[in-house]
Amino acid sequence: MISFRLFFLILLIQSCTAQPKKVNGVSFVAANAKVSQKHINPVVAIHANYAAIMPFGFIKDVTHPQIIYNTERQWFGETVAGATQYINELKKVNIKIMLKPQIWVWHGEFTGYIKMETETNWKLLEDSYSKFILEYATLANQLNVDIFCIGTELEQFIANRPQYWLGLIKKIKTVYKGKLTYAANWDEFKRTPFWNDLDYIGIDAYFPISERKTPTVTECLEGWKAHKYIIKSMSDTFKKPVLFTEFGYRSVDYAGKEPWKSDRSMTAINMEAQIHTTKALFEMFWNEDWFAGGFLWKWFIHHDAVGGTNNPMFTPQNKPVEQVIKQYYKMY
Repeated sequence: MISFRLFFLILLIQSCTAQPKKVNGVSFVAANAKVSQKHINPVVAIHANYAAIMPFGFIKDVTHPQIIYNTERQWFGETVAGATQYINELKKVNIKIMLKPQIWVWHGEFTGYIKMETETNWKLLEDSYSKFILEYATLANQLNVDIFCIGTELEQFIANRPQYWLGLIKKIKTVYKGKLTYAANWDEFKRTPFWNDLDYIGIDAYFPISERKTPTVTECLEGWKAHKYIIKSMSDTFKKPVLFTEFGYRSVDYAGKEPWKSDRSMTAINMEAQIHTTKALFEMFWNEDWFAGGFLWKWFIHHDAVGGTNNPMFTPQNKPVEQVIKQYYKMY
């Protein structure tokens, strides 16, 4: 007959092993320098187990078809060599990787508006994007990267050229054997046509959740309910886990109203708003079995020199919310 002590021990082990293991990620911002373990130790300290590495390609404007990338004019971390060095250093401390090559449009125009005006330019863009993304997919395979993100917030490109994207995914799968996702904008993911062909439904999760200057956690949770219902229904429809390819809030007034905004005129610092919005996101999603986890936006390599209580931007570094993130990442 099993003893009470042994029975309790079995229950304890089962409860621990039942706790879901999430992607507790940071978006590791490219810099003009190599990284060392000194730069990575703060990532380990918050119990992150993944990092998104984000090399960049550039285009002149949203109607320009040519992507320029991997040049000497770019910051080191934005290049193939930089991505390789970052990945290798992070893997030394068992941080897993999502490689997430991105496009930057000059003057900061939104990538979702990239749309060509002629068939010739569409073909040029497709050829240019294929070269860009397949080079990084090959690198991801060579470095045994865990997740590869095939694009970020490219709604018009996808809506106008769906067959190209279906073909591109097939090509990516010939050179990369890991898990695939796409980073759809928060108001785009419902229309993305190729979730069946990927491993995760990827969402940049800047959903509006509160009109309040300093919303409470309870108010933020209420604001999430309608969004969560749709997100869960997408997971059920495609039988795919959801991954927040980006998530986070600024430390400003009205942090939950339009969380996608990076407008530098927003300077009214509000650490409490950042804490409450962040807590609500974790409470709403991290315990769901259909939810894979996510990547915090954003984390800079020079930890001691960024963030702080006078900083109104997204980074949680050296702000009270950093301890909140550490708490939830440790829990999961």
